[in-house]
Amino acid sequence: MVATNAPSLTALRQASNARVDATLNALFNDHAVVPRLDNAMRHGLLVGGKRLRPLLVYLAGQALGAREEDLDAPAAAIELIHAYSLIHDDLPAMDDDDLRRGQPTVHIAYDEATAILAGDALQTLAFDVLARTAHPRLGSLITTLTTASGREGMVAGQALDLAAIGGHPDVDALAHMHAHKTGALIVAAVRMGGLVAVDESDPRINALTRYARAIGLAFQIHDDVLDVTGDTMTLGKTSGADAARAKPTYPSLLGLEGAQQKARTLIDEAIAALAPLGEQAAPLAELAHYMIERDH
Repeated sequence: MVATNAPSLTALRQASNARVDATLNALFNDHAVVPRLDNAMRHGLLVGGKRLRPLLVYLAGQALGAREEDLDAPAAAIELIHAYSLIHDDLPAMDDDDLRRGQPTVHIAYDEATAILAGDALQTLAFDVLARTAHPRLGSLITTLTTASGREGMVAGQALDLAAIGGHPDVDALAHMHAHKTGALIVAAVRMGGLVAVDESDPRINALTRYARAIGLAFQIHDDVLDVTGDTMTLGKTSGADAARAKPTYPSLLGLEGAQQKARTLIDEAIAALAPLGEQAAPLAELAHYMIERDH
């Protein structure tokens, strides 16, 4: 599954980041009602970040023939939701982290109340960005994002994560939690990219969904591994935080080598799921490998 004369994944990532950053920057101006709130939103959204979820929107959409400009709004919307989730995830009542992307978290750089409001504002802005687009499947795009973001998706996963602290869930329970907390937005990113190009009934949407579920879990397992093997400077966040808070992780359940093997198996499953898309899915396959080879 290697497309000839295709841009490298590095080039595709750079192009994706440039497009989504331009879209996100354009959402802010010099006439904010509350400048401190806007600055906190910018801090949580625009300072650092791998922009993985927007990249998935672009690569999935392009694999099915979507135009780049039609993917800009869904890519920005998914990153806005992701940024809001990180701001709230870092709060003292949640994971209580002081560092994110190598920078002070929003509640440290500003204050806790401002961080909560910044997250709230980024969340609603995501749906505003998406709702302003004229697209024949706008309803499906919005439903995909709302389902992945709320009580059936990411928020449910965060609740499960908090409930698991100090507990002893098995591997299946851990996978169930991460399918919601981390996996839901990754699946949404891939599906939204695909839905820009084709109808939900297209069988390639199901293929993309299988791919996304596998890489979503592999991504989380690798994050668990990095929390053990990485250092704070490289990760851009506090290393060893999961162990310090008695959070269950894949290395704690499977051992470090077992967790790494589980991630590799999931990547193989993800790439196999892309078979119906042919050569156009080569960048998605390459990205799958990157997700468990990255150092941060």
